[in-house]
Amino acid sequence: MLEAKSLIFRYQPATPLLEGINLTIHPGEIVGLPGASGCGKSTFGRLLAGYLSPQGGKVLYENSPLPNSGYCPVQMVFQHPEASMNPRWKIKKILTEGNQDYTAQLQQFGIHSSWLERYPHELSGGELQRIALTRVMTNNTRYLIADEITASLDPNTQALIWQNLIPWIKTNQIGLLAISHDENLLARISDRLVHTFATQ
Repeated sequence: MLEAKSLIFRYQPATPLLEGINLTIHPGEIVGLPGASGCGKSTFGRLLAGYLSPQGGKVLYENSPLPNSGYCPVQMVFQHPEASMNPRWKIKKILTEGNQDYTAQLQQFGIHSSWLERYPHELSGGELQRIALTRVMTNNTRYLIADEITASLDPNTQALIWQNLIPWIKTNQIGLLAISHDENLLARISDRLVHTFATQ
């Protein structure tokens, strides 16, 4: 189980962006988190994945704090995947960094073998997003934070991603937090919606 307990986070000392936020995600559960841009959804995702440290409250994975070293069981995929990739690395090295056995995902996501010898700037946003997901689809990932991962993609690529990601989530009992301003999308893919940020 992944838990956020009374999380507090501020970018401005006098203005809390998040205050007393609670959420529990169970293995195999898809939780949809809707809300307008700028309300704190992405910051919350970064806290859950350990990219940021809360100024109050705590994040627990299986009743313990997130590990400080090694592969984190909570992984995050961003709307703009190029920002999370080393531009000097070829795609094959980027994939191997996280997922040593990505053969199945190459076929599922329609990733061509020729892409593996390219650099990130040589691929489109939709192609890079499929690479970013393949990198985290490993046995060591137990929870996934998906932050607007299909917001800027064409409808065909959106469908390809969700049609392949959701069965992997369910088969492997991965907890998924899907963050999006598109509540209709979240209603289609999620087991439940939480409206923590909907009115902020």
